[in-house]
Amino acid sequence: MNCSYSASTIDQVVSFHGHRCPGLAIGIRAAELTTREFPDTPGASLVCITETDMCGVDAIQFLTGCTFGKGNLIHRDYGKMAFSFFDRTNDRGIRLVLMDYQTEDERQEMTRLMADSLTGELSSTDQLRLSEMRQRSEEQIMNLPLSELFSVEHLEQSPPRPARILQSLTCAACSETTMESRTRRLGGQTLCIPCFRKIEQKQ
Repeated sequence: MNCSYSASTIDQVVSFHGHRCPGLAIGIRAAELTTREFPDTPGASLVCITETDMCGVDAIQFLTGCTFGKGNLIHRDYGKMAFSFFDRTNDRGIRLVLMDYQTEDERQEMTRLMADSLTGELSSTDQLRLSEMRQRSEEQIMNLPLSELFSVEHLEQSPPRPARILQSLTCAACSETTMESRTRRLGGQTLCIPCFRKIEQKQ
């Protein structure tokens, strides 16, 4: 296996996520590449911007220490298999983008089978075929050299600023406290986003 993480570490990642899958393998390899690029970066100084919410983000959280709770994992819902990492101590940054590792025929077949599985239309034969393809895809991801799995762009932009602790305000509609930067003003009142949307839709 080309992946440098030990079998026990990978097992811990799988246990954290709940199952093995190609998506988790992508996150494992992205974390591996990142720790090679930033071997001496303290965990709190490493920041990840993920452009997807797929399974691999769990691996990135587990292996790099970038988490939503610490404010150093940022989700931008672009639907891309791409991850940017920044070292706040020296303003270095990289963006990893998953490259095609399957043939066009394999990708199309797997996409079709995955779509059918979501609608419950898979035959037993197709279920077996999908399971085999997912296992093969995971093995490919774990065994390919990182240079054949991700394109790497070195970023010139500054890293995202650290999370700030802001004042909490009380929503005039539901009376729940809300972080100031997530409130809206309407009719002279301070509202949380859900209440703002409800009231705005009625007007």
